[in-house]
Amino acid sequence: MAVKYKLITILFLVCVLVLTSIDPIYPTEQSLQHIGTFLLGVILISDLRKDYLSTASFCGVVFFTLIHIIGARYIYSYVPYNEWSISITGFDINAFLDTKRNHYDRFVHFSFGLVMIPICIQIVEQMKLRSRNATIFMAWLMIQTGSMIYELFEWLMTIIVSSEAANNYNGQQGDVWDAQKDMALALVGSTLSALFALAFRKKTEKYSF
Repeated sequence: MAVKYKLITILFLVCVLVLTSIDPIYPTEQSLQHIGTFLLGVILISDLRKDYLSTASFCGVVFFTLIHIIGARYIYSYVPYNEWSISITGFDINAFLDTKRNHYDRFVHFSFGLVMIPICIQIVEQMKLRSRNATIFMAWLMIQTGSMIYELFEWLMTIIVSSEAANNYNGQQGDVWDAQKDMALALVGSTLSALFALAFRKKTEKYSF
């Protein structure tokens, strides 16, 4: 992917970040959420100089950053995706799922597993493992580890900040099994992506990603 297209894409993300930061609904919580945005931004901006990310890896990080920025605007628990869906398509997602819970956070955790496998594979490739299967498996394990570390971070937030702020940040919405479900969705997403990589990898040292 040409660097100029990467630059245009990053500028688009910056515009979305700026627009979603105007007149914040939840200023403190949104600022905390953007810690993740900063870390993702470091990856993307450093790639402009080194141009080491494949198209799939770069697009995966961009997509995840975009949905995270949107989630941060509404601190995940209040993303009006159902209202958007009804307004645009007439389809009531919550009625279809028979739920009143806001599931945007579930979507993001699933997406983390699904779209971040390519960059993990690129990282593991540097280890030059003999087996391609082992490379993909190690990338899959990286997703599970990252998912677990994030849930531990959320747990630490409950200790450091007030219980109300922690609940708003974590987006548990009263679900005591929220962390386990989030990790399970990341596992499902990464498993699907890893299976795709195994099924469609090229017969060279390079993967289809």
